[in-house]
Amino acid sequence: MQEDPKLTLRARFPLAVALFEMHRFDEARQELEAVRSEAGDHPNISYYAGRVELEQHHYDEAVRDLSEAAQKPPFPDTAYYLGFAYLKQNNLQQAETWLKKAAEAMPSDARVQYQLGFVYRREGKEEDAKKAFAASDRLRQRDAEQANVKAECEKKLQESPGEEAHSFCDQLYDPDNPEKLTALGTIYGQHGDPAAALKPFRRAAELSSSPQVQYNLALAYFQLNRFQEARGPLESALQRWPDLFQLNALYGAVLAKLGEDVKAAEVLRRAHQLNPQDAPVADLLYQELSALASTAEKEKRLKDSERYLLEAAQLRPVDPEPHRRLAKVYEQIGQSAQAQKEANEADRLSR
Repeated sequence: MQEDPKLTLRARFPLAVALFEMHRFDEARQELEAVRSEAGDHPNISYYAGRVELEQHHYDEAVRDLSEAAQKPPFPDTAYYLGFAYLKQNNLQQAETWLKKAAEAMPSDARVQYQLGFVYRREGKEEDAKKAFAASDRLRQRDAEQANVKAECEKKLQESPGEEAHSFCDQLYDPDNPEKLTALGTIYGQHGDPAAALKPFRRAAELSSSPQVQYNLALAYFQLNRFQEARGPLESALQRWPDLFQLNALYGAVLAKLGEDVKAAEVLRRAHQLNPQDAPVADLLYQELSALASTAEKEKRLKDSERYLLEAAQLRPVDPEPHRRLAKVYEQIGQSAQAQKEANEADRLSR
């Protein structure tokens, strides 16, 4: 199967992000520049390019890229990093402007108030600086308290999962904070309780359209065998992010469970193109192709059966089964030589 160059290109951006998260900044920069040269400017690319430049102390370039990203912020902390870059340039007026915007976007983030305190102090606004530092301290204290509650919540879920543990853990439920809701849902999910995870994940999905939030909700539904309900969040997310591997992989699995084999194979094929190394996706795609081939053969659509089996054989080049089945298909079509060739290949692989 010929590889789609557009899919290859789109797959490079997640690689750049992964390299950034591993602190391999030179490699991340190279990947981002490659994506930008092919796809043009995009807020996501500018955001991560600016983050890389901040890490490498290239503050002029960081301001340039983060300013581009801030025109349509891809993440809530875009304004924070732009303000921080201006602070590193000693451009205090712009630093104050963007850090104030960051405070509006992320009122619970202690980092924002901390950096604002430094800006105010260097501007000679000592009273404002004291207020900002005090606010930062309060937020850090609250975060520490939340961390203690989280640790105790995980301990209770480990020791005696049930209503008592849920009642304690629900102290972490913040109906207006998608990050905290996601964290709570993730805790429940990690302790094998997707039913409890649904409430925070559903509320997070109401507040945020990010692909990870929608994926979390869909995964909880999937784990509860509520496949039709899992479908909605994935379809919505894929309209905006059609080339995210994680979304395509789960959507393909959902469609397979719903018995929509043709659509499932199409989606899983895209997921496999995005990440050919993922074995579970390759295995599920193989199963769907095998099922489609069986259906086509029963309905005497032998050319369709041939096509599905040839694709399955490419996915598992050392598996004799697709070749064995192809031999039978070719016999029915009347291609004796090809049938014998496939039978011989199946015998060779079976040894």
